[in-house]
Amino acid sequence: MPNSRTWTVHGDGKHVGPNEVVAPEERLAWPLTIGIGMQHVVAMFGATFLVPVLTGFPPTATIFFSGVGTLIFILMTVGRGQRMGLPSYTGSSFAFISPVIAATSGGGIAEALSGIIAAGLVLFLIGILVDRFGAGWINKLMPPAVTGAIVALIGLNLAPVAWDNFSKQPLTAIITLTAILLATVLFRGFWGRISILIGVVIGYLVAVPQNQLSELDSNLASADWLGLPDFTAPSFSWNAIALIVPVVVVLIAENTGHIKAVASMTDRNLDRSLGRAYMGDGAATMVAGFGGGSGTTTYAENIGVMAATRVYSTAAYVVAGLTAITLGMVPKFGALIVSIPIGVLGGATLILYGLIAVLGGRIWVEARVDFKNPINLFPAAVGLILGASDATWTSPNGNVSFNGIAIGSFATILIYQIMFYVAKYGVNRDVPFSPATVPGNITSDDHPKPTPTDPSL
Repeated sequence: MPNSRTWTVHGDGKHVGPNEVVAPEERLAWPLTIGIGMQHVVAMFGATFLVPVLTGFPPTATIFFSGVGTLIFILMTVGRGQRMGLPSYTGSSFAFISPVIAATSGGGIAEALSGIIAAGLVLFLIGILVDRFGAGWINKLMPPAVTGAIVALIGLNLAPVAWDNFSKQPLTAIITLTAILLATVLFRGFWGRISILIGVVIGYLVAVPQNQLSELDSNLASADWLGLPDFTAPSFSWNAIALIVPVVVVLIAENTGHIKAVASMTDRNLDRSLGRAYMGDGAATMVAGFGGGSGTTTYAENIGVMAATRVYSTAAYVVAGLTAITLGMVPKFGALIVSIPIGVLGGATLILYGLIAVLGGRIWVEARVDFKNPINLFPAAVGLILGASDATWTSPNGNVSFNGIAIGSFATILIYQIMFYVAKYGVNRDVPFSPATVPGNITSDDHPKPTPTDPSL
């Protein structure tokens, strides 16, 4: 009988039949498992390394804590029928970029870290509640009409940043953008999934003869080959907390979609593991915040690798986590990342930020949200404009400030709930404005039931 505290070897450990899959609690021979784990690192890297470059966070610390977070996530998801945890990689979430930039502009990285810690804590506490009571209350608070709007407004909020980067070095940006688009359609399988990384590498090479890497030589020369990441201690700030905590809404949507995708691929019902997944990502985000890393989320890129390989072993993710930790302890690697030209970032982020906005629409489409219903339409309309315009509010004493993401998220949730319950229980509840008489997902009995989504941020 196999040891319940380790992975069971799948078959002979060397072959996976045409109709076979390697389950999370199984593994292949270690050389193959190590190879697949390395592949997971390459898949996550195309998105993870951009976050510290855009936010000013230390790249080595961000990569380091993405690996640490992955190990934490696997440990936290052990149980609820999952002997060796859930297979997922926790990389840097793009949802943090805009609020973190706003927080660092006022108080630096240290204060932004307090907001990341708070977001992780809120997600962790929500995970405890979901693990204990189920996820029905989340579906009622944030149905697809609301969740899609919040995801979309984050992408729209980042649009000015993408264009600013793009316009500073347009030729490099255009070549980077074109390379990403062509790699996406020309390559198949694994190489197609890392098209962003391929485009960034091409853009980087194009920037060299244009002398857009002027500080690379000095930075590489002064950086050591081995050393600890650039850790940063957090500094408490209510302003940073107010700016960053709303990102939890997106983290819930991402984690839910990714766990549903894993459930579909492994032919398992993982609904009982949702709470543990939130707790795992929340804990990973808190740990990152205490050391100077960016907030994390589960990665769709790595789910794509699993779909291609049919290997869902958490052993491969342990290898990936340990590899990322090792990369985080190579300062020269961090210096190389920091040297990426602004035009390369402009070309890549024009796509990445746009994808975030479009994925909000994908949530609406997959959940069949009916926008003929004003209760779905009006909250989304208000939230999108507040987010895209980066509406801000600052307290009279100047200690607390909310940016467009926070205001847009809160407004969408609040307006939806008010309109829903007024229409359901108000004196005019029988008029066509009521969700009871408007066709669509919303009925007078309950909120819409979301379908599995897979927003890959």
